[in-house]
Amino acid sequence: MNTQDRKFKRTFIWTGLGLVGLFILIQLIPVTHDNPTVTQEIQWNSSETRALAQDACFDCHSNETVWPWYSYVAPVSWRVAGHVHEGRQRLNFSEWDQPNENAHEIIEAITSGEMPLRDYLLMHPEAQLTDEGTQVLAAGLEQTLAADPPIERQGRPRRD
Repeated sequence: MNTQDRKFKRTFIWTGLGLVGLFILIQLIPVTHDNPTVTQEIQWNSSETRALAQDACFDCHSNETVWPWYSYVAPVSWRVAGHVHEGRQRLNFSEWDQPNENAHEIIEAITSGEMPLRDYLLMHPEAQLTDEGTQVLAAGLEQTLAADPPIERQGRPRRD
């Protein structure tokens, strides 16, 4: 083996060790994997609507998130936790006693295919809604929201 090959091999090994070390170090960055208490669940129009929402929506839009193993491995953990925390801020079926100002957007997000998120569906194929499932969930959510509308934030008009 010539000098240039040995130098390349040494650089390759040290680069690999550095990347492994960096991967280990980023695991020390804390990520919150919480499931706060369910304070008040929305009153579903049917168990079928709830089951569809549970499969397609609850991991990001409720306090009943199932945190899979990869949600504990950085850098994926950062993305998963970010999606969950943002999803809960926008709409949380487990905190219906709090303002859920974006609740009226959910039907459009589901029927347009915006939700569930594509990267979520890669790891959760069971959350993929069929055309029929999409229609049933959208109709069920429409009835559910009509019967149990979200409360509005005090002192601020609802955005439509």
